[in-house]
Amino acid sequence: MDFRKFKEIDWKLLVIVSLIFILGIIVISSATQANIVGINRQVKVQFISFLMGLCIIFGLLLIDYNTFAKYSRPIYIVNILLLLLVYMPGLGIQRAGARSWINLGFVDLQTSEIVKIGFILSFASFLEDKKGKLNTFRDLMPVALYAAPIVLLILKQPDLGTAIVFVSIISGMVFICDINIKIVFYTMAASVLSIPAIYPFLKAHQKLRIDAFLHPGNPDYAGNYQVIQSMIAIGSGKIFGKGLYKGTQNQFNFLPVQDTDFIFAVMGEELGLIGGLMLIILFYMLLKRILTIAKTSKDFYGSLITTGVLFMFLYQTIQNIGMTMGLMPVTGVTLPFVSYGGSSMINSMIALGIVFNVAMRRKKINF
Repeated sequence: MDFRKFKEIDWKLLVIVSLIFILGIIVISSATQANIVGINRQVKVQFISFLMGLCIIFGLLLIDYNTFAKYSRPIYIVNILLLLLVYMPGLGIQRAGARSWINLGFVDLQTSEIVKIGFILSFASFLEDKKGKLNTFRDLMPVALYAAPIVLLILKQPDLGTAIVFVSIISGMVFICDINIKIVFYTMAASVLSIPAIYPFLKAHQKLRIDAFLHPGNPDYAGNYQVIQSMIAIGSGKIFGKGLYKGTQNQFNFLPVQDTDFIFAVMGEELGLIGGLMLIILFYMLLKRILTIAKTSKDFYGSLITTGVLFMFLYQTIQNIGMTMGLMPVTGVTLPFVSYGGSSMINSMIALGIVFNVAMRRKKINF
């Protein structure tokens, strides 16, 4: 490792993500009523997870990202094994109807969060030599067969929200391989037309969420309660918000899972339109910075893994913020760097570490 490369660390990216984190942990402290109970477990876990994430980032910078390409097959196999571990008796645990976690004794780990990163690294290696070669559906078949086991195992848990995150990652990475635009159009059309055929096979709670989304504002659909309370919170915040720790929807617990899935609604209620726009602008700056790094990578592998991270963050941001305003169906997808959750935070920081790695090695150090 040439430590002179540390001069090339993208400090702008680090500042942006730090500002997002600071804004997020302030809102988490309100969502968990830290003003009443003191600095609580959620605030501590979030802060420690961010610091651990920073350490992991600097650790990742010591490894040239191309090293991951050499181990793409073992990484892919480990991805599959991690998703199978949730079915091991005594190890796998079920939460909210999904068998997505493993109990390590000292911590519960959502394996699909780790697999997101591993999949991006291995899938990028698989796609590296396919740029300009995806012109027919036959060309696309090996790509689909490579990705299918991962997506199907996640759907089996069942975790539709995370499966869609993977589809977003796959779509973004395949798109920059100069895929024939006709294939993109036909695939999108087929996906939309297949929804009625897929619907009967969905789990009951997944159907409830879709039905609620198709009937917005109707309280007869149980899935609409969360969204209605969220929209009341955001709307009541108006321009400047009610002030931290003063949101009635939040403080009186009308708003469900306010520290995770609906954290943006807390921000809208207590910091108003100004606070919400501030966060959205910061996410725009983050995504734009990652896109710039993807465009200027020294090789296509670097562009692919950075694009995978970009689309992971992009979808999660749109999905999470959108569902709080009734624009997207309710899922368990968290808001990166903002929603409470140690594994979610560390996973996001690892993904960011890969982006930093690519950014740092864009330039050759001669002296």
